[in-house]
Amino acid sequence: MIDLGSETFSTEDVPDGEKQRVRLWLRILKVSRAIEAELRERLRTRYKSTLPRFDVMSALYRHKDGLKMSELSAALMVSNGNVTGIIERLVGELLVERTPIPSDRRAMRVCLTEKGRHEFKAMARVHQGWINELLQDVNPDDAALISSLLDLNITTNRGNNVGGGDKQ
Repeated sequence: MIDLGSETFSTEDVPDGEKQRVRLWLRILKVSRAIEAELRERLRTRYKSTLPRFDVMSALYRHKDGLKMSELSAALMVSNGNVTGIIERLVGELLVERTPIPSDRRAMRVCLTEKGRHEFKAMARVHQGWINELLQDVNPDDAALISSLLDLNITTNRGNNVGGGDKQ
């Protein structure tokens, strides 16, 4: 039993289906955090890099013509401030270049340089190997099934105010 202030919450009152969904969410969270922690450590030790930096480079790699900073932030689902520092460092290392957008004097387009594309491609290849190593006990058919089930869940719940925010 869990004491929630003046009320006591008993898991005996929760239907089994709801318990299983909570257990599933906790397992997904545990696995995700463990994989993320391992990837962060490997990026740090092998490349002296971070996962957010890898994510920025990945987004830019997928958009060869570059992205406006606001588009990059939206693609990564973070604030402009979160990517600005990373972009500054990548520009300093000649991995990213910024170019002004003539139609919007306040905006800049950022893209990987050839050096940045080359370095990211090599890093992404190794990263993919790490993912395959960490998930080696999941056969391809099970991976496809799990992915489709998670996609179904996300699609099903998309319009149901998941996350607790107000619907706009």
